Amino acid sequence: MSDTANTPAVDGRLDADIRDLAAVRDPDHSGWTREVFSEPYRESRELIAAKMRAAGLDVSTDGAGNIVGVLHGSRPSAPALVTGSHTDTVSGGGRFDGTVGVLGGIELARRLRESGTRLTRDLVVVDFLGEESNDYGLSCLGSRALAGELTASDLDRRDVDGVRLGDRYAGFGLDPSRALQAGWLRSRKLHAYVELHVEQGPVLETKGIPIGVVTAITGIERLLATFVGRPDHAGARPMNDRRDAMAAAAHAVLDVQRTGCGAPVHGVATTTRLTSSPTSPNVVPGRVQMRAEMRSVDADWLSGARRRLAEDILNHARGEGVDVTFEWSTDNEITETSAAVHDIVARSADENGLPWTPVPSGATHDAVHLARLCPMGMIFVPSLGGRSHCPEEWTDTAEIEAGVQVLTTTVRKLDRLDGVA
Repeated sequence: MSDTANTPAVDGRLDADIRDLAAVRDPDHSGWTREVFSEPYRESRELIAAKMRAAGLDVSTDGAGNIVGVLHGSRPSAPALVTGSHTDTVSGGGRFDGTVGVLGGIELARRLRESGTRLTRDLVVVDFLGEESNDYGLSCLGSRALAGELTASDLDRRDVDGVRLGDRYAGFGLDPSRALQAGWLRSRKLHAYVELHVEQGPVLETKGIPIGVVTAITGIERLLATFVGRPDHAGARPMNDRRDAMAAAAHAVLDVQRTGCGAPVHGVATTTRLTSSPTSPNVVPGRVQMRAEMRSVDADWLSGARRRLAEDILNHARGEGVDVTFEWSTDNEITETSAAVHDIVARSADENGLPWTPVPSGATHDAVHLARLCPMGMIFVPSLGGRSHCPEEWTDTAEIEAGVQVLTTTVRKLDRLDGVA
């Protein structure tokens, strides 16, 4: 049987799945909002588990809090194939980020069963817990735990209200101690991981190409800069005798922007939040915290940009008579996809008559952490206008269907390989 045979698209089925999941959202927020540990998120996970069961998957929740569906192969002892993504969203997010990978994995399982195809290996479809950034400054909670990268100190992180991350796990019905034990991966080997995802950028739409074969996933460096000046009466303190923390932070915001604009290839830099104290409208700000991040698939640029940005911010702060301290953290390192998986995805697109192009990912994904465990690849489909993390996020169902077709062919090819480099 050829890799493209007997895998018909089922009209309206993916559309219905997307609509069903989109109906589960927080009514108190704009767009499509299902933040991790929220009640809408709990409801969405129940919906996903039900759809997995209806597709013939054996469903469970692992120790890391991931929803796991298994389509059993003919040789269960063989290293498993894994696909999936996430169904949590940012506040005011869209309908497609993450959900395409989960619903696409479920659709893949349906197509295999309907075509009478039984893989040699187990196919594992995962809805990973809490991929998006959260108030604890830690993304990819579920996949991070599976890779053994979630630590006890992470569970002691606190949000702005002082609530521990471990307590949020417990309040959501999850045992935080089990999240440190890497769940089901302790008892099984993995053959490869392939994630279907919307691009979240403009490359595919601009080029008019339906499939992106991901080359690498960006590294992310995050910065918390604290500016300490001197609070004074905003009406009485002369302008030439101020130590205005907000003025220093304003320079820093522009420094961040200039750093991103100076990237030679793929590099971006974004200020994401400023918080000031005191907050009275008639007081010169004495303390401001700025959160920012830099991303790139170029390790040399990322390292050099971090150093240059800190120097620029420090020099501008001194010019305002303000002290500044820096706290840097690495959210994830640059992660290259497996060359072997990349080539199989590209060949699968060719066999389905779908043009493709290599493309880096400027967003992080659960794939970063699965790459610690097995060869990893990603398939991108276009995002309208390159928009994402907003209510306007959109990908046509036909484009998602094309991505699922490439995923199906890729999985069949990977299933036949004894090993993946």
